[in-house]
Amino acid sequence: MTTTAAVARPACAPPLRVTWVQPEDLVGHELRQAAEDGRDAAGIARRWRAAGGPAAPGRAGASPGPADPALRALAGALLDELALLPCPSEADEPTALAAIRAGWGARAASGGPQSQPQPQPRDGVPATRLEAAWLGRAAGCLLGKPVEKLPLSGVRALARSTGNWPLASYFTERGLDPAVAARHPWNRRSRATSLAENIDGMPEDDDLNYPLLGLLLLERHGHGFTTADVARLWLDELPAGRTFTAERLAYRNLLDGIEPPHTARHRNPFREWIGAQIRADIFGWTHPGDPAAAAAEAWRDATLSHTANGVYGAMFTAAALAGAAVPGSDVHGALRAGLTVIPARSRLAQAVRCGIAAAHDEPTGTPAGFAAVVDRLHTAYGHHHWVHAVPNAALLAAALTHADGDFTGSICRAVSGGWDTDSNGATAGSLAGLLAGSPEALPARWTAPLRNRLATSVGGLDGIGFDALAARTAALSAPCPPPHRPEAPAP
Repeated sequence: MTTTAAVARPACAPPLRVTWVQPEDLVGHELRQAAEDGRDAAGIARRWRAAGGPAAPGRAGASPGPADPALRALAGALLDELALLPCPSEADEPTALAAIRAGWGARAASGGPQSQPQPQPRDGVPATRLEAAWLGRAAGCLLGKPVEKLPLSGVRALARSTGNWPLASYFTERGLDPAVAARHPWNRRSRATSLAENIDGMPEDDDLNYPLLGLLLLERHGHGFTTADVARLWLDELPAGRTFTAERLAYRNLLDGIEPPHTARHRNPFREWIGAQIRADIFGWTHPGDPAAAAAEAWRDATLSHTANGVYGAMFTAAALAGAAVPGSDVHGALRAGLTVIPARSRLAQAVRCGIAAAHDEPTGTPAGFAAVVDRLHTAYGHHHWVHAVPNAALLAAALTHADGDFTGSICRAVSGGWDTDSNGATAGSLAGLLAGSPEALPARWTAPLRNRLATSVGGLDGIGFDALAARTAALSAPCPPPHRPEAPAP
């Protein structure tokens, strides 16, 4: 191996700030996480502030920098100290699957409204329904892409300025007031591909990359895959630059030689954010009528990068989709199926119930009336980061409930509520598309611009059609055991 002298960075060159991994940026996020799960981190917070440590970046992935080396070293030490603090919420919010399943049995024994999830006899999901789910996921994601990272006020202002409020179609710049555009700039990466006037196929997005990885996972390893299989697949097929938040830190931890499930906890303050939820669809789609099995597979995938409520978001979504995949199901039954697999006292379960209740409390049932639901949820959960799983679960449940299964209503309500707009739009579109039953049942204004083409950096799948994805997904449908029935007592 040859060696060369180090080349100095020119004085005028900006510092390299890799988002979501700088230790000095992670401390603020971990302090916020500690406050959410009840750990007493006041002393650590004082030490961090006294040393000049910044708060967590508000909506961006990194602070401007560059970091002082001493501050970066302190950040690493404090992250390790924070990880050792006792967590009082852990009893109600376990991550271990056995502890989560124990809650299923306790609910069943008490005869409560969330009894143990039971599989229902069914056939595999037809490819036409799965194509509608894939298309729905893409359309909902695409609707939310241009306004991702914007505050709620910005989402509403852009839509109103172009005559698209209540939200009813893809965002556009046509007719946009320049003053509104200046106050609320579109998402920089998505503006060129995700406005109505320039959509030409489904552009790449992590909300579609992960379902593609899930498809490859099941094709290569079957439904008996392990979390280590997920990790190897990421390293083989997922570019590091296409990961964000918890997934990026789990990826970094893998490269540092840390093994699952420790990859989810080590210096990872994003472990309860929404990332695992956007990976869960494939497990629900391939387990129609079996929410428990779908949730168990989502758990194995999620625990590579997430814990507690971050894992529950994935389990809830997979189970809800498994419920929606049964012929004759409706959105309300699907949401109930999702609630059966997560701890009833968890913050995520409480948020889902809050979202459902808020939607039922809005009497008009109109898109315009949903704004009052959104305002209520932002008042209750606005202290969270916009990518956290808990507020987004409340919004998703509210949007699906309020739209009563209607496809356009579901994705438009989910995106119009702000927070993680493309992820919520994608999950809402997946479930509503599955319920719609076929591509023809989805309005053409949503699906025609997709041109049956999906861009991705996941190996070998760039440009694939949604019909091809549906056919491959249908081939992966898992066998469903009959529901458990107690033996009749002897005569």
